[in-house]
Amino acid sequence: MQFGVGSTGSRLLSGNKKIFEDFEIQIAQDKKTETSLILNSGFQGNVTVLASLLDQSVLGNKPIVFFDKLNHASLYQAVFLSGAELVRYRHNDMDHLSSLLAKFKNDLRPKFIVTETIFGMDGDIVPIEEIFTLSKEHGAFLYLDEAHATGVIGDRGYGLSTNINLQEIPHLVLGTFSKALGCFGAYVACSKVIKNYLINKCAGFIYSTSLSPITIGAAAKAWSLVPYLSDQRRTLCFKAANLRDNLKISGFDTGDSTMHIIPIILSDEDTVMNAKAKLLEQGIVVSAIRPPTVPPGTSRLRVALNVNHSEENIDRLMHVLKQV
Repeated sequence: MQFGVGSTGSRLLSGNKKIFEDFEIQIAQDKKTETSLILNSGFQGNVTVLASLLDQSVLGNKPIVFFDKLNHASLYQAVFLSGAELVRYRHNDMDHLSSLLAKFKNDLRPKFIVTETIFGMDGDIVPIEEIFTLSKEHGAFLYLDEAHATGVIGDRGYGLSTNINLQEIPHLVLGTFSKALGCFGAYVACSKVIKNYLINKCAGFIYSTSLSPITIGAAAKAWSLVPYLSDQRRTLCFKAANLRDNLKISGFDTGDSTMHIIPIILSDEDTVMNAKAKLLEQGIVVSAIRPPTVPPGTSRLRVALNVNHSEENIDRLMHVLKQV
């Protein structure tokens, strides 16, 4: 037990240990950024990091945030907290985003584009090349939430952002250890300038007791395994594609999902809750998602597949779904 169980305090006081710093070096290397910073959770990270970046007193003016309508609640909270101007574009609609950016072309205020890379409620993927090009063309800071992409997609599995050269634009990438890695905590991958700024500005980092070294050790070990799980990633994609095909054949609406997160959109809230209860009676656990987490009229069951779901599990899910 080299580092102990508790971290005792904030990393700026007594809570910093070499195990944190070593892991941050590895994250930055694999995310292809200058550096990284470990945070306590994805929600805390998004709210406090993004709000810090949008601080009007630092930027000198009220920033404009171009924001995918289906972004996670934590990203919404960050914009509300900062007081920035929120300009929402239709989900994954790059033409709409482009037209909005053009509308504000002569506005000299700082511009930010904020999006998830794999959307947590819909299972679809941002068109990363297009949004990168728009960020570069309009001089906008690009903020990417890779919570659901870390470990699942991208170069060696380290997220969609690793497929492009983000060094050409100002950017920050957030990810978590709590999804594919099966641990807890979060990170941001960014430039050294931004990391130094966050260490001195981001309240969620400054005033939080750091994560347990045991948690960091487990996350670092899981992180190191990611490049060797290509077969598992292919298997996961294959299982997800088969389930989507079977759901569509049976008349279910899975939206635009292309990944392991598969919504079964039933629209009505009561229908969704009844379906969840009947599935649970058969020993099948799925999430029921209702407004305000998703837009009105799009209540759904949310299936999150993993590689351990067997063909028998998936067949049983389909069988029970057809009964509800």
